[in-house]
Amino acid sequence: MPSKSPIWFLYIIRTAKQTLYTGITTDVKRRLSQHQNGKGAKYLNGHHDLDVVYQLSVGDKSTALKLEYRIKQLSKQQKEKLIASSPNLSDLLTLLVK
Repeated sequence: MPSKSPIWFLYIIRTAKQTLYTGITTDVKRRLSQHQNGKGAKYLNGHHDLDVVYQLSVGDKSTALKLEYRIKQLSKQQKEKLIASSPNLSDLLTLLVK
């Protein structure tokens, strides 16, 4: 019997200094804990009071990687609009194709 593929999530974290970090994971809660403990992205080392401001189940790892890349290309202002609108997967895909 084939093993079930994990569900991947896209997430955006806001730091206390109001910067935004975008990442992907199969477990947002675990990944946030890793970031808070200095394990993970070098960008977040030394940052405390991290808050997940957006998360979305995106399915497979390939889709997650593509979305992460596209969101990382956005300006901070565009990311703030994305967070405020909190799009579902279909809407997010539409937004990023434009």
